[in-house]
Amino acid sequence: MQFLNIVFFIILVFFMGLFLLTDGRIVKNPLDRSQKVLLTGPEMYWVVVFSTGLLAFSYDLGIDLMAIRLFIIMVLCCIGFGIVKDTPILSKPLIIYLVYLAWLFVGCFYTLSVPFGIRTMLKYVFPLIFCLFASAAIDNFITAIKSAIAARWVAVACVIITFIPFLYTLFDNVIWYITARVIHFISMMVFSLAMFFFTKEKKLNLFLFILFLLPCFVLLLRTSILGSVAAIVAFSFIRWKLKSLPVILGVVILGVISVFAIPSLRNKMFFDNKTSIEEFRAGKIDMSDVNTNYRAYMWERLENNLYRDHELLGSGTGSTQYFMQANPRMFANLAASHSDFVQMRCDNGIIGLVIYSAMIAAIYIHCFLIYWRTGDNRIKLFALTAGASLIGVFATFYSDNTVNYSLATLSIPFGFYGMTLALNKRLR
Repeated sequence: MQFLNIVFFIILVFFMGLFLLTDGRIVKNPLDRSQKVLLTGPEMYWVVVFSTGLLAFSYDLGIDLMAIRLFIIMVLCCIGFGIVKDTPILSKPLIIYLVYLAWLFVGCFYTLSVPFGIRTMLKYVFPLIFCLFASAAIDNFITAIKSAIAARWVAVACVIITFIPFLYTLFDNVIWYITARVIHFISMMVFSLAMFFFTKEKKLNLFLFILFLLPCFVLLLRTSILGSVAAIVAFSFIRWKLKSLPVILGVVILGVISVFAIPSLRNKMFFDNKTSIEEFRAGKIDMSDVNTNYRAYMWERLENNLYRDHELLGSGTGSTQYFMQANPRMFANLAASHSDFVQMRCDNGIIGLVIYSAMIAAIYIHCFLIYWRTGDNRIKLFALTAGASLIGVFATFYSDNTVNYSLATLSIPFGFYGMTLALNKRLR
């Protein structure tokens, strides 16, 4: 399968470049299969690249195909800016993103390792370029919905592969790691829920909503459970504003109850498997009772060495990963912090964390405003999906390396936001 990964990688890259540079293709309308529509080359490129984020094609012999593919996508997007007829839409939240990237660049001047600083910065550059390309290339609703539906069917296939041992073994390394995969499912869950409210296919979309929600509970992935709850809460607030408070409260309560009601989840969450919800209600549980699977120890070592006495500025962009790889024994040979929030603080200080968080909040607010200012349900569908999925994915920053999985994780909410910007401008 390792050799086939390289073959699949080459084929995918070839078609991405081919579609981008051609005049376009006639394809079927995803909402009415009897109709055919013409998509431009850049639109076809977008459909392919947006829908294949879950395909990793990882290779174990020293070739990081995932990083290479990420770089190729960024290069092709930059080439695409010169091909598409419309200019990228630089919204106010994306201006904040540029400020954050500028701060990362400053951090490269005092980092422990410039090469690691550049690598880290590129991981954050990708979602912005991806978003801007979508805002420029998407010319109509058909292209946007086709790319989203295609991405969802790829995700459905990945859910099936995840729970069938034979297929999981067969497609090992073809799709992303389980943690990145389930974070991706958060965005697909939100999209399915939005489709439930804005299309006539109620049963299918409700089924897919449940399908994408279940893996985090079945596989006991606590970070993704947190992200899923956050996404549903964010979705409810955009959809119903203050009227959503009872729904939000209910979702949060169900999330807490599930931790204690599902024995396997409770056993994984706490050191003492007899920990009860009554103790939680009495305030007798704190972080010392939570089993973080070595994370708390790792975070403490990183903050003691890279954050303390550098609270505002951090130790420089890329310092966290460099420090961990330079001291493998201290971190049991782990190469990533398992918390993007910790890495942000250690690398770029409170300033960096605040700027990035402000950008995420600004995008969510912008999606909220677009949703309530437009009367077009097509725009509402994408604004709702973009805002809620971004909050859900951002919540996973707490205890996972979500930024490292950008192609599978951040590409989807930022892609949805880029398509929201495009539709909001062109469907008015």
